[in-house]
Amino acid sequence: MVRKIIRIFIALTFLGGGISLGYALTHNWWLNIVNLEIRLALTIFPGIVAGLIGYSIAPYLMKWTVQMTEWVESKLQKMPLSDLIGAAIGLIIGLIIASLLGSSFARIPFVGNYVPVAGSVLLGYLGMNIGLKKKEELLSVFSLFPKLGRDKDKGSGLKTEAKYLYKILDTSVIIDGRIADICKSGFIDGILVIPSFVLEELRHIADSSDLLKRNRGRRGLDILNKIRKELDVMVQITEKDFPDLAEVDSKLVRLAQEMSGVVITNDYNLNKVAELQGIKVLNINELANALKPVFLPGEEMIVQIIKDGKESKQGIGYLDDGTMIVVESGKRYINQTIHVIVTSVLQTAAGRMIFAKPKYNDNRTLYEVDAIG
Repeated sequence: MVRKIIRIFIALTFLGGGISLGYALTHNWWLNIVNLEIRLALTIFPGIVAGLIGYSIAPYLMKWTVQMTEWVESKLQKMPLSDLIGAAIGLIIGLIIASLLGSSFARIPFVGNYVPVAGSVLLGYLGMNIGLKKKEELLSVFSLFPKLGRDKDKGSGLKTEAKYLYKILDTSVIIDGRIADICKSGFIDGILVIPSFVLEELRHIADSSDLLKRNRGRRGLDILNKIRKELDVMVQITEKDFPDLAEVDSKLVRLAQEMSGVVITNDYNLNKVAELQGIKVLNINELANALKPVFLPGEEMIVQIIKDGKESKQGIGYLDDGTMIVVESGKRYINQTIHVIVTSVLQTAAGRMIFAKPKYNDNRTLYEVDAIG
């Protein structure tokens, strides 16, 4: 029912347009029609033709409108809020300028009616593009105005909350891939920022002649696509670059300083350089080490011995998170699962290492103990 009403409305719109066109033609000075019946017929006939055309193409117009609306909606949903605000501000400024300029041409014959329309389209488009590219500068202007009714303490608290809003990803953490799982779990808030120079470095790695590098680069690009399309997290690609800096790490530090953001990395050197310059760093490796289970001396665990160690009679096993367990006198239990007792825990820069000894002094394994039990 609604579609029929819309179809009739489109047909009536075309009918009105056709009649208006016929009226304009029959009342022009160069088309001198004296006969009233002919003038009336020439006025109504274009309207009837236009109405029939409108009624015929109405279904296609409705389908196209729905598809276009869904496409625009999907694009807007994927755009970060800062991009939408910047584009909207630029569009408004462009239309205001077009309106001011259009009023100056209003009295010019012939072109006076068309210049404002053309100016609105052109300047609106330019304003939207410039606003989208300069969104950070536009938004920073509004941050200069203090909020009414807020004292200095509240203002400083607001700045503290706004600080670290941007989480800047480096190349290594994108290739690593764990950032996607962390975002999916909801532990990362704010806006993920992907610099254009990082994307360029990823592209070079993905086009490398070395097979390993090429696979790592393509994996990084796949991770970025997953974050943008599948995860409920805001992603912003910034075109800011620093031609005076050659190293990507130096550019990341400079970008973090300008945006008051946080660098997410698992690069040890970048971590130290950023900390020296007062940049907050979130290190994925440190997070992984912090999440590993804590074992105290005297605790019991079950481990499978998979190989011998460096020292005599040592056996090596691993936990599910990759933590190495060195078992004294565990060489004879290779390829067996046994009970062990933790003797000490060593924390190194590479991770945590656990030293243990077999719980039983005989040849009993886990399966034999379970059978006895």
